[in-house]
Amino acid sequence: MDMTIEEQQKNDEKYMRMALQEAERAQQEGEIPIGAVVVCRDRIIARAHNNTETLCDVTAHAEMLALTSAANQLGGKYLTDCTLYVTIEPCVMCAGAIGWAQVSRVVYGASDAKRGYSVYAPKALHPKTIVQHGVLEKECAEIVQNFFKEKRN
Repeated sequence: MDMTIEEQQKNDEKYMRMALQEAERAQQEGEIPIGAVVVCRDRIIARAHNNTETLCDVTAHAEMLALTSAANQLGGKYLTDCTLYVTIEPCVMCAGAIGWAQVSRVVYGASDAKRGYSVYAPKALHPKTIVQHGVLEKECAEIVQNFFKEKRN
């Protein structure tokens, strides 16, 4: 059964709030506050947040960790029935991984004019991937902006 637009919006906001919770965890750990959640058939199968500082690994972005966790959970590398919710627009590296994983749908909160894939690699995602942006955009942008504001003080 297909969802109505209103039901889809409500669902997207629900899961984006969970991604925001992950972003808050990242912030508590001194990481850039970006969170991600992977949902498959209306069930969360992975959650992650940025861990680049903790792991000393530039590839430990929320999306990368969530994709790995989701693939492990499903027992396969393709996430064709999955939606990735992420608080900030994926970077080029993450978009490439999302494309290789064949994620069906990507929902992100705030755009990233400096590092977002849509600026540098707009075709990085799988051609069939549906993208929805601007879900809880204000909240998603504010947590990152406030993090960097505090860093500068």
